Amino acid sequence: MKEKLSIVKIGGNVIEDEKALDIFLTAFSKLEGLKILVHGGGKLATQLATRLGIKSNLVDGRRITDKATVDIITMVYAGLANKKIVAQLQSKKVNAIGLSGADGNSIQAHKRPVKDIDYGFVGDIDGVNSELLKNFLLINLTPVFCAISHDGKGQLLNTNADTITSEIAIAMASDFDTTLYYCFEKKGVLLDINNSESVVKYINTAKYKELLSQGIIADGMLPKLHNCFHALENDVEKVCLGDDSMLDKNAELFTTLTL
Repeated sequence: MKEKLSIVKIGGNVIEDEKALDIFLTAFSKLEGLKILVHGGGKLATQLATRLGIKSNLVDGRRITDKATVDIITMVYAGLANKKIVAQLQSKKVNAIGLSGADGNSIQAHKRPVKDIDYGFVGDIDGVNSELLKNFLLINLTPVFCAISHDGKGQLLNTNADTITSEIAIAMASDFDTTLYYCFEKKGVLLDINNSESVVKYINTAKYKELLSQGIIADGMLPKLHNCFHALENDVEKVCLGDDSMLDKNAELFTTLTL
């Protein structure tokens, strides 16, 4: 029987709110068994870029990562944000280790090919070093990943944190009974965006197609749900979406996705 592994992703909006981050990390620290955390960077990189006089360029909500920007996101994601999280987890008796994809060659990627838009130094993932992560877990270290990968040729790459999370989960699924948690500000997938209690508790493939056709799943939820089902189709046991309260073992109000 495989050992259980929880892989949790938090968004940048949680990192920006000290109180919300503390609440989340307390909940994460109480998760039983082996775990891995992945975090985004949110607006922190944009704020630093502004202070340094560097303009942030977004196209359809996606950051164009030029040379100056990849330096800034490395400072913020792999530096300030990552180390603050690791330090706070240590205070909660979780022996965390902060990582980018370059550390231990843990996440390899290639620069996204230019089609209609040149996104710059943005990475699409080629592989995850599951053996390294397994060794960390076996000596009771909790990996904490920022949203940066590398190309094996010395170049760091800005990489979508949701994608990193699903690819890590897929890579670990052959050795562990893996559950993936996407923590964000909502309680789950909502039938009514204006009613925070209208959570769709269970979504399978058929229900997903139904919600898509009804336009209930749209906009920013589309890529997130795509990553969820991609993970499920590659042997991840279960995917959950909701706020930090879903990490409590007695929680009921969140969305669970299965095939």
